[in-house]
Amino acid sequence: MFIIIKSFESLNGNMTNKIKKKNMVKNKLKDNPKVLGLDVSTRTIGIALFDIQNKELLELTHISPTPKPKVEDKIEELMLKSNIFKQKLQEYVDMGITHVVIEEPLLNSNNVYTVGTLMRFNTLVCKDVYDILGVVPKFISTYNSRKFAFPHLVQKNDKGKYVLFGGLPKDIDKKVVIWELVAKMEPQITWLYTKNNTLKKENFDQTDAYSAALGYMKLKEIW
Repeated sequence: MFIIIKSFESLNGNMTNKIKKKNMVKNKLKDNPKVLGLDVSTRTIGIALFDIQNKELLELTHISPTPKPKVEDKIEELMLKSNIFKQKLQEYVDMGITHVVIEEPLLNSNNVYTVGTLMRFNTLVCKDVYDILGVVPKFISTYNSRKFAFPHLVQKNDKGKYVLFGGLPKDIDKKVVIWELVAKMEPQITWLYTKNNTLKKENFDQTDAYSAALGYMKLKEIW
């Protein structure tokens, strides 16, 4: 009986030590500086969180802020979406985030209202990041995020010039190319699919956030 009790105590002690060790690793990881990548649109915000020291991807996700009940005033809607995003940012408080990188919005729409709405929402997101995390966000263009995140994509085009996606068909879906690269680098990620087994658009928001963080860290030679 004594031997059994001793064995149980030994087992219990080993379990306690493992839990303590796991908590120590978790706390150490929490203390490590982090970089948060964001891809912002009024519909969905892609989010990528990396550990700066070991370059490990800690989280790849998104949030689609939808105010309920629905409001008619578009400015009020943006503010309510901003409040929802703030709640998500609260999860990253005290996580050691030292860098926040936002992919610059592509202002290629002919609709002035659409461009203005996107710029307003980006401003609100920047303010949210500063208010909640105390970090001034940095911006990186879509071109530079992809160029520095995946430098091998810079190849000769049909005119002999080295450009991003050079050598690839002109009608290729660039977002799918980026997704394929991220999926290969991060095989542990579970991606989102529609009922027709096609990739959901939210996946591309996530991989754009991933590219923004990775590209920025390489551009600034931090990695």
